[in-house]
Amino acid sequence: MNPNPLVSYEFSDGVSTISMDDGKANVMSVEMIDGINAALDQAESNGGVVIITGRERMFSGGFDLGVFKSGDKEQTYTMLSSGARLSERLLSFPLPTIAACSGHAIAMGCFLLMSTDYRIGIDGDSKFAANEVAIGMTVPHFAIRALRQRLTPQQLNKAVNFAYYFSAKEAVHAGFLDELCSSEQLMQVAMTRAADALKLDAAAHTSSKLRLREVLLQDIAKDIEKDCKGWRGGS
Repeated sequence: MNPNPLVSYEFSDGVSTISMDDGKANVMSVEMIDGINAALDQAESNGGVVIITGRERMFSGGFDLGVFKSGDKEQTYTMLSSGARLSERLLSFPLPTIAACSGHAIAMGCFLLMSTDYRIGIDGDSKFAANEVAIGMTVPHFAIRALRQRLTPQQLNKAVNFAYYFSAKEAVHAGFLDELCSSEQLMQVAMTRAADALKLDAAAHTSSKLRLREVLLQDIAKDIEKDCKGWRGGS
């Protein structure tokens, strides 16, 4: 059992389901990120396919703004660097990863979404945004890299430079999501896609993913180094 109260883990029929729920905005606090990593450790040990989901109407609202406001530089650095490395880990994760996006995905929540292999959203009022510019922050290097590998150049510009809030339908066309379904169907569709992924040759999936993302992973590792230097220096 996963002891982290913010993240639950279940494994059944070859599928690991990782659920985030902090009762509010599912912020990417250090505790949440640690919980996701612990669940990913369990999933990697079990093999199969991974589904990551959130609470009703909320996938994740991004990094914990309370940590930024606290002025605790060490906690802030740990949160930011851990989030960046979680994105990197998912992009190179040896198992197929599916996001069952249960609601809004904002900032780090959006970057987490974009680091999974296949993304299912709800056809409703969910919003998808890298909102850093709107709240006085610069979008991190690693985050731009995560967005760039999915979004069209036009939509990338809207996302990064204008903090545009994409609707669910816009998110599919832009590249945030692969498909939409109703909220009632979300987990059923995710399990169907997971069952399809279980039919793949696991070793071939892993090697092909790493080959496909070879340059991306090299670049995002360098991006994280640059981000970490900036976060340490306060810039």
